[in-house]
Amino acid sequence: MMSDIFHPDFKSTPFWWEAAPPTDEGSAPLPADTEVAIIGSGYTGLNCALELARRGIGATVIEAERFGEGASTRNGGHASGGVNLGKPPAGTKESPLIARLGRARYDALLREAAEAFDRLQMVIERENIACHFTKSGRFVAACTRAQYRDLERKAGGLDPSGKAAIRLLPEDRQHEEIDSPFYRGGMVVEGAAQLHPGLYHRGLLDACRRHGVTLCAHTRVHAVARAGERFRLSTSAGEITAGAVLRATNGYTGAESGWLRRRLIPLGSYIIVTEEIGAERARALIPNLRTINDSKRVLSYFRIAPGGTRVMFGGREAFSPVTAQQSARLLHRTMLRVFPQLEGVRVTHSWTGNVAFTFDYMPHVGQQDGVYYAAGCNGSGVVMMSYLGYRAALLMARANQASAFDDIDMPTMPGYTGTPWFTPILGRYYRFRDALDRWLD
Repeated sequence: MMSDIFHPDFKSTPFWWEAAPPTDEGSAPLPADTEVAIIGSGYTGLNCALELARRGIGATVIEAERFGEGASTRNGGHASGGVNLGKPPAGTKESPLIARLGRARYDALLREAAEAFDRLQMVIERENIACHFTKSGRFVAACTRAQYRDLERKAGGLDPSGKAAIRLLPEDRQHEEIDSPFYRGGMVVEGAAQLHPGLYHRGLLDACRRHGVTLCAHTRVHAVARAGERFRLSTSAGEITAGAVLRATNGYTGAESGWLRRRLIPLGSYIIVTEEIGAERARALIPNLRTINDSKRVLSYFRIAPGGTRVMFGGREAFSPVTAQQSARLLHRTMLRVFPQLEGVRVTHSWTGNVAFTFDYMPHVGQQDGVYYAAGCNGSGVVMMSYLGYRAALLMARANQASAFDDIDMPTMPGYTGTPWFTPILGRYYRFRDALDRWLD
């Protein structure tokens, strides 16, 4: 029976919250004035506040819920070196961004995305954040032989700096990376890592406190308006004026952020964690303990959780709201297609969190009507959302350090208001195409 997949201690909260639950510890009353107001206390907002504080600029981080309530403690903890920037169409090598921005700027984006990975590691080491950061690399698993050929075509253009150390692995050798009958070879990316997202977030919070950042939990921003040369923010805790404002809400961007909301597509990503299966059995599944994602349109991503005895399996299994139990059943079914040897293994945790996609499949940082924003990492946010927070800080500090990411036009769709009514339709289409690709393989 499907109910048998649930462990008696099943929880519909993130596994990461066992070690680092959301908190309002250290929350301060909302001040009347601040140099910079940052809306959102995720990786983006905290990295921005930390960089500003280190430059002597006062920052106030305003969070609608508890610190760590959003996607920064709900993600899979995969830290990509940025090699999946943009989304080349199937059967092609080049991203449409090349035609739009030019080859030179596109290559600069890829190089900077790879450098963002190094910056993540530097911040973790500098701030002494214990978050199980491991440079394990990543394996991109091809679901069909045609998709493996796509990886072959694209591999050379994904890593102009060579820092990601990409290599192809054919189907007859994929057992070196994964013990699964489901895939047809894949691509190894050495320049990638994994971490505990809850502990990373908690470490950023602690670093912000040490550097004098004001942190305000349970404070929802209702509106942002100009007040002369400054801005006035109306919140559930009163008003605050600021010299500059950053929206760092990503997949949780609300209606009050009209311009930005119309350019982001919030989408739920779902994750389960299994009961302990033993270190030897877990390592047999993923011998090099890499993070893994596959090439399906309805993506799956997975890894061995910290401790080495549990499988963490995630994906875009639903395109409309479902319960934690419903998503667990969907993910468990997909997990058994990948690892049939896990038949009978039960689920201890199931949860969801919002990611934000953009219409051009790339992250953005810039400003609109004087308000800064950083958003849209399309499900690869551990590295890039951290980095965009840093980039936003440099923009607000007027540090005069140019970035290839700065102020690229952020497109939307005519008539789109921020409610992704079309995602269930796309989800059904993507599932059909995935099934057709497997049938034709």
